[in-house]
Formats: sequence, C-alpha cells, structure tokens
Amino acid sequence: MSKVAIIGCGFVGSTIAYTLAHTGLAREIVLIDINNDKAEGEALDIGHGIPLIKPVEIYSGSIKDVKDADVIVITAGKNRTPGKTRLELALDNVNIFKDLIPKLVAENNKAIYLIVSNPVDVLTYITCKISGLPSSKVIGSGTMLDSSRFRYLLSNELDIDARNIHGYIIGEHGDSEVATWSSTNISGIDIDDYCKMVGIKLDEDIKDKIENNIKTAGSEVINKKGATYYAISLAVIRIIECIVRDEKSILEVSSLIQGQYGIEDVSLSLPTIISSNGVERALEIKLDDEEMKSFRESAEIMKKTIKDVGF
Repeated sequence: MSKVAIIGCGFVGSTIAYTLAHTGLAREIVLIDINNDKAEGEALDIGHGIPLIKPVEIYSGSIKDVKDADVIVITAGKNRTPGKTRLELALDNVNIFKDLIPKLVAENNKAIYLIVSNPVDVLTYITCKISGLPSSKVIGSGTMLDSSRFRYLLSNELDIDARNIHGYIIGEHGDSEVATWSSTNISGIDIDDYCKMVGIKLDEDIKDKIENNIKTAGSEVINKKGATYYAISLAVIRIIECIVRDEKSILEVSSLIQGQYGIEDVSLSLPTIISSNGVERALEIKLDDEEMKSFRESAEIMKKTIKDVGF
C-alpha cells in the first residue's frame, strides 16, 4: 500500500479522498489545502468512518507532508465561472501552479504527479516544464472521464453493458476532443458491424448527438447541482490503482506527447500504458483521416493556449 497526498480539498479533492479511503489502496492519505480548516474538517469527517472500512491513516497537513508520498494528486486551482473564458481560467491556474509545483518538487521529486485541475492538458504540460521531473512522472486525468461518458452513453444507446464497449476519446479534455469511432468495438466486434448484427440504428446524426452530449455533460451536471466530482473521482482512483498496483493497464490520460502521429511538445490524451513508473508509453491507435485531422487540430489548439499563457 502507498501514501497519497491530495492538494486541494474542494469538491473533487475531498471526494477523491473519501473514495480512496474505501479502496484500501493507500496506507496513508494526507489532505493539503490553503484553507487548513477545510482540509482538517474533511480528514476528520472521513476519519470518523475508518473503523467501518479498511484501515487507513488520513490527516490534514502541509506541503512538507508530501515528502514520502508515492502519488501526489493536484486538484488545486480556480474553477470556471460564468463569463470567464478558458484562457482566463488557464492564466489563473498556471500562475497557481508556477508557485505550487516548485514547492512540491522541493519536498518530493520521486512521486508520480497526477494533475486533475483544469485546463488539465495545459497544466500537465506546465508541470512537466517547470518541475524538472521526467515526463513519465507527470500524468493528467485527461479524457478518462470523457471516455467513460462515451461508453456510458453508448451503453444506453445500444442497451449493452458499458464494460463490453471499447472506445476512446482522445486529444484535449475539452471542446476539441476526438471520438475514435473507427476503432470503437463491442467485445472485439466493430461497432457498425455490431449494430447491423443486432438491428440497431447508429447513423451519423446519432453519433454527432453522442459526441455533443459528451462535450456538454459537465456543464449539464454543473447547471443542475453546481459541480462535478463523483465521476472524475472514480477516474482518478482508477489511475491511482494502476500506479500503486503496477498494473500496466491502458488508460486515456494526458501526458507529454513525444512524436506520436508526428506531434511533439504538447500534452494530450491518448491510450497510455500506466504502471508504478507512471507513463510507460502513449499508444498510436488506428485513426481514420477525419479523426487524424481532428486530433492534429486539437494539438494546435493546445499549443496556442500554452503559448498564450507564456510557455
């Protein structure tokens, strides 16, 4: 079992802590927030239930308490508010990371850094550049949640167990993300062939509707309940599980792209082998011409945003 430090105790950070405590993956969880009372309150609230679950030590702390953490999860930063542009959000959180990351790395340059704050691809790239860490040690939660939404929506459309659906959302965690329909399959059967086999209509209009629903899913939840935190927390726990168990599983996370599809010097999501070493390899899956074009456009959008924030 491992020690996990969670930086930021808002809805997402505290839900990650609560969910992680249930799994038994961590022997120790430290919560760190600029509002120490908030971190202490969350730790106490979860801690009071420890006798009812698997043993784990959970407490609030300071930056110094990351020194022996195996995984450092960063959810700190400002959230998108009405009227604020994506670039304004990026500038705000890049400035927070420019102050935060060097302090964390000074205490611990061995851990895997798992970035959850948004815009996650920009902040994953920034962390790689300002930390001095090997790029394999910096992982963004990326399109894990988008891909989960993809499979969830398809499972409803096809009336089939979502765990039998294999398909990825790649690129940016955001408006330029790409659904890889050409490689999506149902237990190894091409999705279009499967639909013909069972008599289900899945035309371009339905596919477009699904893609749009994925992109707007977060906003829909926020509009109805104020924030999203359950599903992203489950995605983060799955990444932590791969790291601490050295699974070498393939997940749709954001990392520094190093030549895949001829693209470099940007962080985007691709199916990626994750182990106790962090990123083992980002994979090039088969894309059709339109998907390739869209993925390259997503990379250019991210590169522009990175340049606009001064990197």
